[in-house]
Parts: sequence; structure tokens; C-alpha cells
Amino acid sequence: MFDHAQSSHFHATEHTPDHRSMKTTVALAPGDGIGPEITEAVCRILEAAKAPVAFAPITLGEQSYLAGTNSGIDSAAWETIRAHRVLLKGPITTPQGRGYKSVNVTLRKALGLFANVRPCQSYAPWVNTHHPDMDLIIVRENEEDTYAGIEHQQTQEVTQCLKLISRPGTERLIRYGFELAKAQGRKKVHCFTKDNIMKLTDGLFHRVFDEVAKDYPEIEADHLIIDIGTALLADQPERFDLIIAPNLYGDIISDVAAQISGSVGLGGSANLGCDFAMFEAVHGSAPDIAGKDIANPSGLLFASLDMLRYLGHGVIAANIQRAWQQTLADGWHTADLCMNAQADKALGTQAFADAIINRLNAGPSSSIANAWVWPDPASIALKPSEPVEKTLLGVDVFIEFDDLGRDPDQLGQRIEAITEDLSLDLKLITNRGVKVYPDGFPETTCTDHWRCRFRRADDQAVTHRQILDVLARFEAAGLDFIKTEHLYAFGGQPQFSMGQGE
Repeated sequence: MFDHAQSSHFHATEHTPDHRSMKTTVALAPGDGIGPEITEAVCRILEAAKAPVAFAPITLGEQSYLAGTNSGIDSAAWETIRAHRVLLKGPITTPQGRGYKSVNVTLRKALGLFANVRPCQSYAPWVNTHHPDMDLIIVRENEEDTYAGIEHQQTQEVTQCLKLISRPGTERLIRYGFELAKAQGRKKVHCFTKDNIMKLTDGLFHRVFDEVAKDYPEIEADHLIIDIGTALLADQPERFDLIIAPNLYGDIISDVAAQISGSVGLGGSANLGCDFAMFEAVHGSAPDIAGKDIANPSGLLFASLDMLRYLGHGVIAANIQRAWQQTLADGWHTADLCMNAQADKALGTQAFADAIINRLNAGPSSSIANAWVWPDPASIALKPSEPVEKTLLGVDVFIEFDDLGRDPDQLGQRIEAITEDLSLDLKLITNRGVKVYPDGFPETTCTDHWRCRFRRADDQAVTHRQILDVLARFEAAGLDFIKTEHLYAFGGQPQFSMGQGE
């Protein structure tokens, strides 16, 4: 049984001698595709290294989907995960199509795994890369953003995905990133967002980053727009030390970073929360090579080393990492890392594991043994924030409309005619975020999805009753309103995207 008290120890040294013989039981999901064979290889390496862990096997993914569990996680798996609180997980195949949820996203959100930590280090000269000095960490928000998975089809032509960014979720993630940088002696922390376009959601992430950075004056903090940031990461990864990003951007740039370090197949991932932790490879299940004994187990192996460090067994993790590095230094590797001069030294999955096992116990260097220090996620304290006055200023009414030749002027005149005696005025109509009424451009392409903004002429506060009056007129006129969004000011400042001319 997992002793939860152990999960609060985030250091890179062994437990005291009295605890070395005690094994921590963790949940183990071999996964799909190449998952079972790389999991077997990793487990053999851990056993040979005398890692003090035992495994409680569970089934996640494809088999659960086929058994009728749309989430890919059945009740028995949940029970085991919640009992042991640490999960080592192989890659999962999520069926394409509606009705199936991503196992990874479900686990991260359900277990409160708010921080996704992805180390990206080059292993030159053993692994071919254009960036031999690359050594960075990506800390990705893990629960929010578009990965909240809130999507709707609203009209015949238009779907939507809600992007949710919260202050508490953002602050906790960013503080953890700075604490990780501080614990590991990293000097620079970058934040990547797109707040020049998404001024409220990404704007909040950037603003909180700047606020938190003030509490760490010894660490250089900088912000980059995600597009130029990704370009610089791909071209000059050596300039980065630690990058913090919202969920979607973090997912993308971590794959970019893993690939340019040498291979996505080398990427391990730690998902950390206050009560649970999950460790996995960055790569997918690769069903096309499953069962061929050619998959590289290194990504899952590195994830398991992070698991050992999380549990306090840093010296054992360092011994395994040193053996892995020595295996490559001796010229042995899997086929995906093959350089032409070493084609004759390519090994299969299990043979590569054997090569690592044969090089264990030579003793790790102190630099490797102390390379990772994990801050405790439960120690992250958020600063209290005072609520500010919230004022309702109007409403955006979204409608599906495909009549009148999709002429914005005719639609606007019709809406003004049915609402002219109300206390709220039609301020504008947009189509896919572009203002089309009044004074739109005839060249603008319109879909059947329209946003109609109503506010008082004097821009003062409105009531819910006034909004309901608008909706009643739409209903009476046969206009299909599909969604409303209330327009609020917080602390006297409008907190909604403004239309042209407002």
C-alpha cells in the first residue's frame, strides 16, 4: 500500500537506510500499441537496478473503450490509482470520433495534475542533434485552456471550443514553475502566450506571470508571443532555461523541443498535483510498429526515472541514467536513433534494455545524482485576491440565421425594428468576430453564425430583466438564439472584447 506521507518528499537523495528495503506500490498501465513492450523493458530495468517499487497493474485505453467505457478508465482502474496515488503509464490509443474521451486529459483533470513538467535535454554526441548544448524544461498548464474540452456545434456551419483560463489555476502553475527553476538553480524563466490577440485569456496568464515573477527577483523573467517564441525555440533552444505556457501551447512546444533535442522518443513527462502524480512518455502508442520489438523504451524509462526522483530515490535513478548514457556511448541504440556509421549496432527493444541492465551499478556521477529536485506541489501557496465590483453592462446574443441572402444590413435593420422600443440598443453585429453591421464591408464572408450586441445607449448597467426582454423579442420574431454571453465590468473596467467603434 502506498504511504501517502512519502509523496511529500521531493528530493533527489535516497531515503534513510531503514527505508531502503521498503517498496512503494504504484499503479502501472502498460497502455496500447508499443506500450506493453516498452513497459516490460522499463520494468526489467527498474527491477535489475533494485528500485524499491512494486506495481499494481491496471487496464487503461483501448481495451476499456472496447469494453464499453467511453472514458477509457473503468472503476477498477480508478480504485487502484486512487489507492496508490502514483501512476506509471504507457502510451494510450484514443479512438478517433465522437463519444471517446482522451484518457490523458481525463486523468490530468480528475486527479488535479495541474503541472506537466517535460525536461528536454540533448544527449550529444550519442544522439544526433543540431543543438548539443540544449537543456531546458517546459512547464505546461495541465487542466484548463481549450483542453477543458467544452465544445458545441451551434449552427449548421459553426462549432465552438471554449478557452478557459483561471487566475488560481494560472498562479499555481506559474509559481510551481518558478519554484522548480529556483530548486534547480536555473536562471531564466520564459512565458509564452498569444495575448496580443487573446487579450483576456492569454492576457490573464501573462499578467499573473509578471506578478509572480516579482517574488523571484533572482530569476530573469521574460515573455514572448507564442509564434516567435516557438520559432526561437526551434532555432536557438540554448537560449532557454525553463518555459511556462498554457495547456495547448505547452503541448505543442514540448514536442518541438523533444524532437530538436534528438527525438520525441526520448521525451518523458511528469504530471504533478497536490495528491497524485502520473509519469508517462511524451510519444504516442505507435500501433504501426507494435509487436515488432523495435520501439525505443527511453521515453518511458526517463518518465520512470522522474517517478523514482519524485519518490525520493534519486541515486537509483541516476544509476539507471548513467547506464543508459553508457549504453549509447558504447555505440548501442535502438533503430530510431541509428546513424549510418552505427547501423550494425541497432538493438531491439528488449535487447536495448538488456544492454542498459548490463551497465548498471558502476556508480553514478554526483552531477547526475543531484540533477533533479522536485518542489512539493502541495506547498504552493496562492496570494489572496480581493473581489472587485461586478457590473452587468449588456449582452451578446448569438443567433443562427441563413435568410435574406446573409445580408448583414437587412438582418441588422430587422433586429432594430423588433427591439426599437426596448431600453437596450443594438450596438453591432459581428460574424466570426468581424463587425458586419453597421458600416460593414460587402467583401466580408459571412457564415450562418451571428453575434448581436446589446447595451444601453448611455453604457450604464443593465438588468437581467432587460436581457430577457430582448430574448423574448427574438423568440417572437422567430430568430433562433443559440447562446448568450453577458458583458461585465470588473472594478469598473469592461472585461469583454470590444467591437470596432464601441
